[in-house]
Amino acid sequence: MTRIKKADWSNSSSLSLESSASPNQTIELSIVMPCLNEAETLETCIRKAQSYLEQNLVSGEVIVADNGSTDGSQQIAIACGAKLIHVEEKGYGSALMAGINAAAGPYIVMGDADDSYDFLGLNPFLQELRAGYDLVMGNRFKGGIQKNAMPFLNRYLGNPVLTGIGKLLFPNPCGDFHCGLRGFRKDAINSLDLRTTGMEFASEMVVKAVISKLRVTEVPTTLSPDGRSRPPHLRPWRDGWRHLRFLLLYSPNWLFLYPGLILSALACVTTFVLLQGPKWVFDIHTLLFASASGVVGFQAIIFAVLTNQFAVSEGLLMPRKRLFRNISKCFNLELGLLIGGGLIALSLLMSAYSFLIWQQSSFGPLEPSRVMRIVIPSATFLILGFQIIFASFFMSILSLRRK
Repeated sequence: MTRIKKADWSNSSSLSLESSASPNQTIELSIVMPCLNEAETLETCIRKAQSYLEQNLVSGEVIVADNGSTDGSQQIAIACGAKLIHVEEKGYGSALMAGINAAAGPYIVMGDADDSYDFLGLNPFLQELRAGYDLVMGNRFKGGIQKNAMPFLNRYLGNPVLTGIGKLLFPNPCGDFHCGLRGFRKDAINSLDLRTTGMEFASEMVVKAVISKLRVTEVPTTLSPDGRSRPPHLRPWRDGWRHLRFLLLYSPNWLFLYPGLILSALACVTTFVLLQGPKWVFDIHTLLFASASGVVGFQAIIFAVLTNQFAVSEGLLMPRKRLFRNISKCFNLELGLLIGGGLIALSLLMSAYSFLIWQQSSFGPLEPSRVMRIVIPSATFLILGFQIIFASFFMSILSLRRK
């Protein structure tokens, strides 16, 4: 039997049901299932998880993290003897974090309650966890995807593309970046300070595990057609874009730094060549576009620095690049003001020089090809100088110590 205890809503979720396992029994594995109106398949998933624990003599528990079901899923969880967690804050990530926080075992396996994942085949996950790995990802492509278990576009386009991007941005051994069946050590995942509440939670877990240099591996697992008669909660295009957006936002180097460096380098080379005079069909008009590209590229580099600073200070990213750590240590407001002021002063000197040229022609018409080679770099230095000053103030604000 199970017993109800008074709810505790201190963390947007509460443990409302406690299993009847012996209080002296040490739980090794907690199986967590997020749930939102899964009445058709929830019992099957719970029974399979319980059978796995019994057949393999694993001391464990099954936790259902309910996110506000209205189809009686809570009663089913109670009747099956699972530990029920009520989660007020909506979202896939919110439900999972509530289940993880309530888990009594040092090892956790999470999986959807739609009967698509094999809760009877959890031995590979537990074996790798016992071997010392912090995160064990399932790989459905290696284990086998049954017919109609995954939509065609997801199987051959969406998942491979997003997995490839994920491995490029955050090198890791996972060949199925978005598999929902995965195991992990509770203390290791809690150390990541996961923040997202929606579908991005699954990606955040992998990304932060890689950044924090946790031990990550993968094992084959199978995927079956889910047993529900209603459409799944997953929306391929919407959720695919959310995952891609998350990966980019968590990789400011690829989003800002590398494009900024490329634009800036091209701008510098083009400007250096055209300052000496026209080349082929390229003249001051190309020089003007090169200047604009340089400004955009430099701004992207500034965004990369500021984004890293903000993400690290807010716990969204861990400091992993020595370059940005050194910038944060060496660059301060005073240095930024000095560099920015120097560029502005250089701009004013070049402007004064162009004014002298104009004066020499009695303030009459000028040859654009000659004067614009001075005016365009002058305007560019003026813009870059003010950008550095403003960015220095902003970076100084982000560096303020706060609770």
